[in-house]
Amino acid sequence: MVGDMTGRSTLLTNIGELTTNEPGLGRLRDAALVLEGERVAWVGEAAAAPLADEAVDVAGRAVLPGWVDSHTHLVFAGDRTAEFEARMAGAPYTAGGIAVTVAATREASDEELAATLARHLAEAARQGTTCVETKTGYGLTVADERRAARIAADVADEVTFLGAHLVPEGTDPGSYLDLVCGEMLDAVAGYVRWADVFCETGAFDEEQNARVLRAAADRGLGLRVHGNQLGRGPGVRLAVRHGAASVDHCTHLADADVEALAGSDTVATLLPACDLSTRQPLAPARRLLDAGATIALATNANPGSSYTTSMAFCVATAVLQMGLSVDEAVWAATAGGARALRRDAGDGAVGVLRVGARADVHVLDAPSVTHLAYRPGVPLTWAVWREGRRVS
Repeated sequence: MVGDMTGRSTLLTNIGELTTNEPGLGRLRDAALVLEGERVAWVGEAAAAPLADEAVDVAGRAVLPGWVDSHTHLVFAGDRTAEFEARMAGAPYTAGGIAVTVAATREASDEELAATLARHLAEAARQGTTCVETKTGYGLTVADERRAARIAADVADEVTFLGAHLVPEGTDPGSYLDLVCGEMLDAVAGYVRWADVFCETGAFDEEQNARVLRAAADRGLGLRVHGNQLGRGPGVRLAVRHGAASVDHCTHLADADVEALAGSDTVATLLPACDLSTRQPLAPARRLLDAGATIALATNANPGSSYTTSMAFCVATAVLQMGLSVDEAVWAATAGGARALRRDAGDGAVGVLRVGARADVHVLDAPSVTHLAYRPGVPLTWAVWREGRRVS
């Protein structure tokens, strides 16, 4: 029997197809998996599985790591349905709608913001998402950004400071950046691991964003960049130059951007649900992979441009419309997201099922992960374990 020094053990057996994301293994057939406490304790053939405290027969279903959603904006209040309807009627997307959410978020109570965040995290978990990054950025005052960071830090796996999301109406850009790089950054630093910047027309330019990234790095924070969403621009260049863990959106890329990503450790995080919602072209996933870049898939869950928590939708879109194979898309939505969060190595790694990894497991009510794209839109999650505890 697998020992239970750190907690009870659970054997998942009769796995028809197991995706581990371990290099060279591919999809394992007739497999089993043992979870012990918060970690994976054993992986292998079902016939060789050790005993455990309890056993769950998954009856030939497919098992994969839990989704890693490495880009969301879930500390918010308010509704932007009217903006969405206007886009569907032909209005272009601009970053200006962010101000609507900022106003509503400032008016909301702590309890309302926490409840909305918890509701969306639970919704994501029911669909197989077990690791979530979320950002501040809808407060844009010292008090409101600190509040958002504190609320997020209570429940999210990773929290990112996005004070450089937009210049608040009636505020001088230079003075606002002084605040972001000084008092605001100091106020949130104890709650966040990352800092992000919005490098787009209508938000902040390259030098303004570089200033924020330098200030964040000086405080020991990891770096992320929103870039190349609305058009070609300096976002990728900025991210690679500053050693950012990821540059997110990557919808409009020049050849030099693709080459820079391929030659760096910066992950290109693609957000297909956002591209569809804003009627932008889909990011060039195939081109990036063929060049040797690392990609992740994430939802960009937010009330304005991508109001979904469905990683399965993103995977299906990547396969059906972006030129990825099923294995490539599943890897990007699990191990790719983990790489973008720098949580893909060592004990407690996410996005992978190997001994010592965090016991985040997604069981599909289907015999193969291929069904994620073969049956798009069908809710296929059968069971979910997060840190060894069954949550769905």
